[in-house]
Amino acid sequence: MSTITVSVVIPAYNEGERLPPYLGQLVQEGIRNPSPAVEIIVSDDGSKPEHAERHRACVAAAQSMLSRAGSPHRVSYVAAERNGGKGSAIRRGWRNVAPETTWLAFVDADGSVGAVDFFRLAALAASSSDVDVLAGSRILMAGRQVKRNLFRHLQGRVFATFTDLQFQLHYYDTQCGVKFFRASLLRPLLPVLKEERWLLDVELLALMKRHNARALEVPIDWAEVEGSKIVPGMDALRMFWGLTQLKHRLARLPDVALTPEVGGETVQLPVREEAPPSSEAPRQKQAS
Repeated sequence: MSTITVSVVIPAYNEGERLPPYLGQLVQEGIRNPSPAVEIIVSDDGSKPEHAERHRACVAAAQSMLSRAGSPHRVSYVAAERNGGKGSAIRRGWRNVAPETTWLAFVDADGSVGAVDFFRLAALAASSSDVDVLAGSRILMAGRQVKRNLFRHLQGRVFATFTDLQFQLHYYDTQCGVKFFRASLLRPLLPVLKEERWLLDVELLALMKRHNARALEVPIDWAEVEGSKIVPGMDALRMFWGLTQLKHRLARLPDVALTPEVGGETVQLPVREEAPPSSEAPRQKQAS
């Protein structure tokens, strides 16, 4: 069995319609691109039985295709008993990766990030010794195509601006649905991650910044797919309020020097007990 280089989690909640064709595209592209070896983990987030069955069936079909083709890639399935959110599903998937993997990644299940772009980023990550975070970015520029709903695009730009004011991450697009993290740097931080839903991206990037991760944002093609589970307006308000809570929680984490595995040892980052929530309502670069 080939050594896995990239382990990517696809969080899936009632994705019985969108996941099977996307997983099929990833498998076909993977057969054409055998290196780096990629492990795809579909993390079912407590889907309804009919959707969960489709998820399992398409994973089995995908693995069968890879095996028949003699491909080094592999596909597996993990499931939660009940819905916990995108962030929860990603973390569950990461707890089940191959121990030798050098990159931990996630990609959305809807297929907005094409299979060609995913494997392009996977190859870039695997060949980059001077990058710790590789993040896709939905920025329209020469040679790239970005097709998004205008309202969601504008809402996203407002969110990105507010996020930068809070965390000074300096990413154009913190919420793009494909990211790669060097496993030796991220693994020690996994116990610290708490975000259950859409703010996991920001939590990850903020923690990477704290530990001087070397970051690269890469423009990708993006074609928005119908069927988003985000509720316009309401979920945006929850996310804005969540950013404030996240900032306060991360500020309570002690500043502990974390040495990545590649430096010789791993230091677990201790976590302080969280205070009860307030009743108030609501292009390569050094990550800095």
